[in-house]
Amino acid sequence: MNDPHARIAKTVQDGRGPVASILSILIPGLLAPPAAFAAIASGTRWMLPLLATAVVYPSFALFVGRGRRGAAVAAALLWAAGLSATLIFAASHDPARVGAAVPRGPAYRDEMFTYVATGRGQESEPARFLPHHAFDLTLFVVASLLTGGLLGLAMGSVLVGYMSYYVGSLAAGDAPLRAALLGWPPWAILRVVAFVLIGVVTARPLLGRLTGRDLRSPAERRLLIAAGVLLVLDVALKSEFAVAWAALLRPCLSSAP
Repeated sequence: MNDPHARIAKTVQDGRGPVASILSILIPGLLAPPAAFAAIASGTRWMLPLLATAVVYPSFALFVGRGRRGAAVAAALLWAAGLSATLIFAASHDPARVGAAVPRGPAYRDEMFTYVATGRGQESEPARFLPHHAFDLTLFVVASLLTGGLLGLAMGSVLVGYMSYYVGSLAAGDAPLRAALLGWPPWAILRVVAFVLIGVVTARPLLGRLTGRDLRSPAERRLLIAAGVLLVLDVALKSEFAVAWAALLRPCLSSAP
């Protein structure tokens, strides 16, 4: 195929052109807000992971199945950001209604409010949060390996969901900007990125078998090393700064529901 116009047309048709590629990466993030609002409107907690996963998994699986790991990572992170921002916004305006649609939302909010008020709790005690982190990571890896990333993303939607609900509930008080900017501590953001990197790698074996392609690559090792570094930083930062971070957020509790 020597015609450059024909080559460009075929590239766009295959979804690999720059415009098509950017759009396909953006789609999960753009669809996350309507999925979240639909789940909130339903008033049932199982709808959030169902709808949120439905809008990201097709793009995620397509990228992983084509060996486009960077695109899969970008799409999943934009999706998580869109989902979180929507839930924070909605919870800051109507915590009760949003809480009815977020799995573990109210329970996690109460736990975190106690931590913010006192500086004590699972969030600030490594002996308590490390087993919880290890359990979540193990469950995520197993779920992602067995389902080609599908249940891993569903689990991710639950984790992002209740964290965002807590932040939104905090933002319903007298310091909404402080809550919105600081509610997600940096170590939690690092953990989300690490889980996404791990999810891309663990989704590959099953998706590779389903597509009949050998998708193994040295890039996977680099992704896992990066994820490991982020998880170590997560634990180190949380252990060192969780008590101080609670103090930064304490003014947000003055009139939070």
